[in-house]
Amino acid sequence: MPRTIAVRTMASFLPERSVAVAELPELAYLGPAERELCAGLGIERVRTDPELDTFDLAAGAASRALAAAGLSPARLGALVVVESRAPATLMSSAETRLQAHLGAERALTFSVGGLGCVSITPALLVARGLLAADPDLSDILVVHGSTPATPRRYRHPVTVSGDGGMAAVVSRDGPVRILDVLQETDGRYWDLFRVDYRDRPSARWTEQCRDPREYSFQLALESRNRLRAMYRRLLERNGLTSTDVARHVTHNLSTGAFRFVEETLGVTVAATCRDNLRDLGHLGANDVLLNLATEIGTGGLGSGQRAVLISSSPVAAWSMVLLEFDGDPGAAGVGD
Repeated sequence: MPRTIAVRTMASFLPERSVAVAELPELAYLGPAERELCAGLGIERVRTDPELDTFDLAAGAASRALAAAGLSPARLGALVVVESRAPATLMSSAETRLQAHLGAERALTFSVGGLGCVSITPALLVARGLLAADPDLSDILVVHGSTPATPRRYRHPVTVSGDGGMAAVVSRDGPVRILDVLQETDGRYWDLFRVDYRDRPSARWTEQCRDPREYSFQLALESRNRLRAMYRRLLERNGLTSTDVARHVTHNLSTGAFRFVEETLGVTVAATCRDNLRDLGHLGANDVLLNLATEIGTGGLGSGQRAVLISSSPVAAWSMVLLEFDGDPGAAGVGD
C-alpha cells in the first residue's frame, strides 16, 4: 500500500464579521482570575456570524477547494466530512446533505471525528486508505465546518473559539505530499471536558472540565511525553532530523500552548500560527490545515521544504503529519 498521498488544493471559508474577544458577553460573568487567563491566551479577535452554521461554513470551503482544483463535484470519488461537535439535528445526515448541496452524487460519503482538534488526522488516514484500496478513486474532498458547541466562545481554561470552514482535495498527486501520519489516543481522558445537553435548552449549554488540575498538570505531562516520543519516531522512521523540517505548524489554542510545543520538542512554531491565533482564535480541527495554507500562501514554506503538523486534544489525542511542499502558492490552490 502506498504511504504517500497529496493535497491538490486547500481553501478556507471565514465569516466576514470580526468580534473583539474583550467584547464577548460571557466575560461579564467570569471571575477576575478567569478574565485574566482569557486575556493572556493571545487571542484578540474571532470571526463569527450567527447566520452561518457548520454546514454553511463547510459548504463554502468545499466549493472554494473544488473550484481551485478545477474539479467538478460530480467527479469526486469520496466526500469525508469531519463531524460537528454539536450537530444541528439528531438522526439526520449532515454529510449527505453536503453531498447533495455540492452535487457530488457519485461520491462515497461519510464522516469521521470524535477526537476534537485532532479529527482532521483520521480524515487524512481514511483518504490514504481509500486511495490505496481503490485504483479507480482519484479525488477525495475532506471538509469541516467549526463553530463552538455552546453559546460561550471562551473555553476555560483552554482557548476562545471562532467560526470557520476548511476543505482540502486529497489525491495521489499534488503540490503538498503527505509523507507520514502518526496518531495516538488515551481513553482515560474521554470525558475530561463535556457538555451535558439532555433536558436543557441550548442557551444553557456549558462546557465543564471535571478537574482543571488534571488538565493543567496530569494531561500536560502525558502530552509532553507523547509528543516527544511521536516526534522522535516520526523523524527516525523517515530518516530525518529536526533540521530537515523547515516549519512546525500546530493548532491554535493559546500562546502558552505554542510555548509548550516549542519547549517539548525543541523547535520553533511557525509565526503564521500566532498570527491566525490572534486574529481568528481556535477553529477546532481546521487549525493545522488553515495554518499550513497560510504558511504556503505567504511563502513561508518554500518548494522542496518539509513541515510537520502537530495537533493535540483534551480528549486526549495527539497526531503528527509529515509533509513536503513541491510547487508555488498558486499551484497549491491556497485560498481564503
